[in-house]
This record gives sequence, structure tokens and C-alpha cells, in this order.
Amino acid sequence: MVPLILLLVAPLAHFSTVSASPLSISSTPSSSIHESTDHVLRTINQTKRETSGYRNALYFTNWGIYGANYQPQQLPADKITHVLYAFADIGSDGEVKTSDSYSDLEKHYPTDSWNDQGVNAHGCVKQLYLLKKRNRQLKVLLSIGGWTYSPKFAPVAATDTGRQKFCDSAITLMKDWGFDGLDIDWEYPSSPSQAQDYVNLLATCRAGLDTYASQHAPGYHFTLTAAAPAGPQNYDALDLPGMDRYLDAWHLMAYDYAGPWDTTTGHQANLFLNTDNPPATKYSTDRAVADYTARGIAAHKIVLGLPLYGRAFEGTQGLGLPYAQSQSQSQSQNQTQSQSQSQNQTQSQSQSQTQDNGVMLYRDLPRVGANEIWDASAQASYSFDSAAGELVSYDTPASAAVKAQYILDLGLGGAVYWEASGDKDGAASLVGVVAEGMGGGGGLDETENLLGFPDSRYDNIRAGVPGE
Repeated sequence: MVPLILLLVAPLAHFSTVSASPLSISSTPSSSIHESTDHVLRTINQTKRETSGYRNALYFTNWGIYGANYQPQQLPADKITHVLYAFADIGSDGEVKTSDSYSDLEKHYPTDSWNDQGVNAHGCVKQLYLLKKRNRQLKVLLSIGGWTYSPKFAPVAATDTGRQKFCDSAITLMKDWGFDGLDIDWEYPSSPSQAQDYVNLLATCRAGLDTYASQHAPGYHFTLTAAAPAGPQNYDALDLPGMDRYLDAWHLMAYDYAGPWDTTTGHQANLFLNTDNPPATKYSTDRAVADYTARGIAAHKIVLGLPLYGRAFEGTQGLGLPYAQSQSQSQSQNQTQSQSQSQNQTQSQSQSQTQDNGVMLYRDLPRVGANEIWDASAQASYSFDSAAGELVSYDTPASAAVKAQYILDLGLGGAVYWEASGDKDGAASLVGVVAEGMGGGGGLDETENLLGFPDSRYDNIRAGVPGE
């Protein structure tokens, strides 16, 4: 039976409020970075990078093994530094727990024995551990929350007991599964008290990770990261400096800037605003990066998010123009934008190219009959089929290369992608294009993962999965 989780939405988060100040734009993909970031460049490039290289982090979903038929063995382990395993669920008492035990622990892959002795982990957990053994630069983090489970954060984070239960159980899962840290995806704190609760939650988890390391992995640093909103409405509600004290990296969700909640077509992951076509660029990555750094977040801790999917608009004459709305799109507009902009339902999308919410996997793009177009002002790409009236906003190798250069120019920490099943193979892989743009293997973070988990509850993880 397909688990209920497949029917749920479990995406990353996005945002709603349009940035107010217009920006002047560079004219070509190879031109200099937007002049509004000059002050950021001057200060940030003086900041010494504190890691061994750039992060190239990739979200892998535990439901992707079903509809998308994307298995852990397909991860491009030689091109990435981190796998963010999404998502763990949260109980009402704060317990972090599996959201799909079959995918996580029970599925038997061809090399798995049905006659092994003891209590052993199978499923994605074992396969990810094997990837770590073969690729010592590859770290795996347990990602907790996501859009579906985020409503569970607030009551748990509001009490000392809830926070302690959350962090203790998250660390238990982490060590049982042989992972290297935690990624928190709370979408979103909506009040000053919740913002403080988030800081307290991170503080508790950071302390717990350090305590576990001192007892069981002396000298090893377990990673703590957070999925970070790219829209002012959501990051303005956060205590960014307070959170930053405990985080190793911010995974900036720089996508879903446009979608079925809008009345016009638009770019969903543009670097800059297009002042000649304001309806097409209601938000920009550059604005978010500038705001984070202005509030004290070091550039090298900001990891730039790229979508491995596109946002489609039907019945339109072009970019920044109205489009025909389906019933589902009309309904989504009646939701708040901060809710609807998180409906990144890629999990059941394998055979078909589109879904009710207009999401298409990058691997299926461009569609037959569509032409890919470069917006030099926004530094963004899209495809348009004038005969069909279909516009799809998505990243291409050209826009990914521009973003890789942006990461280098601003001294950002690297890139992160939602999510693995959407990418193409070979030269068209966005993960590969950005990895190469950041210097290839020699430019990426090469800090080693941890393989020793002597207190894992699973015999094979505790023993290092011998013989495989």
C-alpha cells in the first residue's frame, strides 16, 4: 500500500511580500553583479570563508521512491556535499519520528538480504549510509518539518519540555540512522513569541548535538541548518541574529516567487527585479541576500536555493501578463500567499509532466513546441509556447551557471536544490552545472562524514554495514 504521506504536501517553504525598492539590472548573463549589491560585495568579500569549500546540498524526499521512482543510489554523490533527507514528522509531544517507516527503514533493495540476523535498518537509511561509506565528503542531514508538518512546530517549541523532547528524539533518530546532523524546516513562525521559541529550539538542539558528540564522537561537529524563507513577510518575523548563533548554514529557499496564487505570469527564481516588467518579478533573490547580510548573517553561511522544477502558466500571451486560471488555481488564490506559495508538490510527479498546481519537473522541460527565453534584466530563464499559450518558469543550465557565479561573487556558502528527482542527467544537470561553476570537486566542501555510531539501535549501522 502506498503510505498516506504520498497524498500530503511536504515541500519547502516560500514567501509572499513584494520587495518595494526598484533595482537596476545587469544586461547579460556574464555581466557584473547588480549594482545594488556593491555595498554587500565590499563588506562580504572581506569575510574569510570558514569551511573547506562550497556546499552543494540536495534535498532527497522519502516519498520520491514511489511515484518519481527516484532511489538513493541515483543521487549524484560525486557532485554534492550534503543530502537533506526529507521529512521527519513531529508528534504532539514533540517527538521527531519517521514519516514513512517503509521508505525509511523497511524497503529491501536488490542487495539487501531477507535472512540477516538482528535488528537492521534497510530502506533509504541503509542506502544513504552506503553512499557515505563510498563518498566520505557526503554528509546526510535529517530534515524535519516541511510544509505539511510545520503546524506542529509552534506548540512543541513553546515549552522547555517540548523543545527538549524534540531535540532529544531528533538526535536519537540521527544517530540511529547514521546521519551527520539536522535540518529544521519550520514554515513559518508568525509572531515574536514564536520567533523566540525558534531561537530556543535551535539552542536546545545545538547543545544536544554538542553533548552527543562529546560522548560518542569526540572532535566531530554535527551540522545544524535551517530552511530559510526568501520573502520579507516571513524573514522579517524571524530573529535572524538570534538563530544565527546556533546555525551552521541557512538554506535560502529562493524559488516559488510566482505561481497559481498570482494573477499574472512571472519568474519563480529570478536573481534580480526586472524594472521594465514589474509584474514578472515581484520578489528577487538579490533582495533577500542583501537583507540577510544587512542583519548580520555572514555571506558564507547563506546557501542559495535552486528549484529542480518549473512553475507553469496556461492561457497567457507572455511574461508578466494575465493567464487563464483553472478551478484549483482560483481556489489557491483565496488562500494566503504564504500558504499557497509552499505547494511545491513534486512528490507524485513521475510519469506526467504537470500537476494540478502547475508544477513540472525540470527533467521534463522544455515542453515540445516551447522556446527557452533568457530575461537579461531578471537574470532568469523561462520557456514559452505561443501557440499553446503556455509559459513555464524554471532554471536552465544558463541560469544555473549565472547563479554559480553569483555565489562566487558574493562569497555565499554554496547551493541547495529542491529536490533530487527533478534534475536531468549529464551536462544538463543543474546540480552538476553549479558544482562545476563552484570549482568542481576541488572547490566543494570536503569535510568528512561520520561513520561510527556505536549506540545506533540498528545492528548493521552500529557495525558500519560490513561487507557492503
